[in-house]
Amino acid sequence: MPSILVVDDILEVRSLLKLFFQEEGYQVATAANGRDALRQLESWRPEVVLMDIKMPVMGGLEALPLIKALAPSTAVIIMTAYVEEALLKQIWHLGASDFIYKPFDLDDLKAKVQLARSNLKQKSRRRAPY
Repeated sequence: MPSILVVDDILEVRSLLKLFFQEEGYQVATAANGRDALRQLESWRPEVVLMDIKMPVMGGLEALPLIKALAPSTAVIIMTAYVEEALLKQIWHLGASDFIYKPFDLDDLKAKVQLARSNLKQKSRRRAPY
């Protein structure tokens, strides 16, 4: 079963995305900030993390490198309402797989998640010994 962790400080966003991806057949967990996400990643490795940038306690920019260090094969898609070229460069540099602007279309988000999962599968096939 595909798996996803939704990290956003807004309960309504977490609830919407949890319901949406569950209906798409995903195992879904949620976290209210980067610190809570890291706690969950200690015992569970989702294929994809969807994470907001601006959150209290620990935001996405602070959590992203820690998530990639803890779970390097997990794809991280950043959700942001901030359109700044420097920010986007920083997101890529820290290891994000992709990003999507808020407000987003659910079908666009689903396509980005599917692409991230597909890329992960291709990477793991390339590493597999023959």
